[in-house]
Amino acid sequence: MHDQGQPHGPLAGFTVGVTAARRADELGALLQRRGAAVLHAPALRIVPLADDTELLAATKELIDHTPDVVVATTAIGFRGWVEAADGWGLGEQLLGRLRGAELLARGPKVKGAIRAAGLTEEWSPVSESMAEVLDRLLGEGVAGRRVALQLHGEPLPGFVESLRAAGADVVLVPVYRWMPPEDLAPLDRLLDAAVSRGLDAVTFTSAPAAASLLNRAESRGLLTDLLAALDHDVLAACVGPVTAVPLQAAGVPTVQPERFRLGPLVQLLGVELPGRARTFPVAGRRVEIRGHAVLVDDELRPVPPAGMALLRALSERPGWVVARSDLLRALPGAGRDEHAVETAMARLRTALGAPKLIQTVVKRGYRLALDPASDAKYADA
Repeated sequence: MHDQGQPHGPLAGFTVGVTAARRADELGALLQRRGAAVLHAPALRIVPLADDTELLAATKELIDHTPDVVVATTAIGFRGWVEAADGWGLGEQLLGRLRGAELLARGPKVKGAIRAAGLTEEWSPVSESMAEVLDRLLGEGVAGRRVALQLHGEPLPGFVESLRAAGADVVLVPVYRWMPPEDLAPLDRLLDAAVSRGLDAVTFTSAPAAASLLNRAESRGLLTDLLAALDHDVLAACVGPVTAVPLQAAGVPTVQPERFRLGPLVQLLGVELPGRARTFPVAGRRVEIRGHAVLVDDELRPVPPAGMALLRALSERPGWVVARSDLLRALPGAGRDEHAVETAMARLRTALGAPKLIQTVVKRGYRLALDPASDAKYADA
């Protein structure tokens, strides 16, 4: 046994879907470092609006009527805004107006972008939370004040409404937009994997990505199947409560970390997924069944899909004999030949490296060789 510090990583044996467009590489690397297999399918693409009339109109409006407060929400968005203004020959005028305003930065990356433009932020929340920005603005009082809000591609529920209700004149600065991906093939692969339970979890870092996945499932006639998978077998993990809104509206249970960051999101998965895995004492070994692998006494043993299907069918009735015909039904695309069960079973036993874990019961089928002391415990499972 070598469970010293789990050398295989807390997410080894699990497959996690990543729907993010921004920071997908960072999230994927964090997951892989903890042992997960990652299936990346951006549910969105970010479209810059350098040629967009809305951004030009908002920029001109702020040059004509100086804002009292400017809230910068993302580094990429703030840089994009200044670059677009430069392209229109309005860069210096815009920077002049921003210098005269109270400039609030949502986090350290935005602060960097502000300072790179030769400006200085007045304040930035420690939490990087828009809720803290809102609290500060409402605490200062915004009645009659002009507040420019650089949007980061998705709506900020309640933020604009709260400011307007408190009497602010809010000018929205849309720097880029979320659109469906141009190539839908990766998203379709992720959907198929979720529906077939080839994924153990799907991560969401923005509400539009969650909505986009649901919309794509609906357009393919897979929404009911996807919701069924997310309801029970595939964990929907969201970076925060705003991201979870479209999923919760569709009745999908979600989990979120206490701190709305990628690191805590991955740490949460490292607790939740092993916690959902089924563990049995079998033939004197501890067997934990994960998504595409099995821990046998904490040693990671990768198992092919057909073998995992058989193992899951046996684990649903631990200690009981499961007939070949039932196991055949559990095999993906096996047809009607029961010989396929024997072939897959032989491969499963080889993959597990411990043939005694699964007993053959002559002329009846197979059973998970549950330790006698635990039989009663699992008899009604």
